Amino acid sequence: MDTEQIVELILREIQTARSAGKSAPAAIKPAAGENMDLNAVETESSRPHCDRQDITPDSRPCSDSVRSDKLRVCDENRSLLLRHMQETTSARIGIGKCGARLRTATMLQFRADHAAAKDAVLLDVPEELLSQLGLFSVQTLCSNHEEYLERPDLGAEFSTETRNLIGEKCRHNTDVQIYAAGGLSSTAVTANLANILPALTDGLRARNLTVGDPFFVRFARVSSMDEISELLQPKVVCVLIGERPGLATAESMSAYLAYHAVVGMPNSKRTVVSNIHRGGVPAVEAGAYLAELIEKMIQKQSSGVDFAK
Repeated sequence: MDTEQIVELILREIQTARSAGKSAPAAIKPAAGENMDLNAVETESSRPHCDRQDITPDSRPCSDSVRSDKLRVCDENRSLLLRHMQETTSARIGIGKCGARLRTATMLQFRADHAAAKDAVLLDVPEELLSQLGLFSVQTLCSNHEEYLERPDLGAEFSTETRNLIGEKCRHNTDVQIYAAGGLSSTAVTANLANILPALTDGLRARNLTVGDPFFVRFARVSSMDEISELLQPKVVCVLIGERPGLATAESMSAYLAYHAVVGMPNSKRTVVSNIHRGGVPAVEAGAYLAELIEKMIQKQSSGVDFAK
């Protein structure tokens, strides 16, 4: 006798007891030769109530219900609910299994996504893309990927030669200085930079804001913006950087903004727009939004928590 049969049998006993004016039985004995887990049996008072309405607006009333954790839905709408959840999230839900293992297709997809995440961290942004966008490249004090991952502090500092190069190639005292950085996902920069950069610069110029010469920084952390801000003295500095990849996507970029950034300033002084990728905020849309946001920062002369006040 399975759990559903036990529940139905108990419900019939409860209904019979009510009709006879007796108290409902707490449990019922199993048939001969069967084992029954009494902890799995619910009484009428402990069962969540199903008022013949499903959580989906187009559902039809039904009488048969199942319990899934704390959510109670009708049998005929379980697949609709699951399909809706799968369509609205990138999380791995309802993937099923084969025995004690994941299904072959699920396991292969998992391994492919994991490999993409590793590649995003360890590969470089293609030089062809940087040349296409007209960006010159510089590098922080990190010499390779391993040092970049192990020494975050070096990802915020530049050599004297690099500072001189940036100072020579870029205009000073503009309204906005933009630069890109691979961060923890070169894939994110490769996928989004060509779309977000023109949308952002065009949006800023349409607001009559002066824009400095954009460039690319290899092995950079977010706080590298502080030294660049002190060097070039823009009102707002904006770094477009690849975020830590996950199994949902390895293409997520963020934009960090700061008004009059200085070395050693707290992270609370920065504003961030995250989740920029084709499955989140599209790059072109993000560029237009960032232009509007930067204009407001300059008007309020603040960023981070001060800007939110």
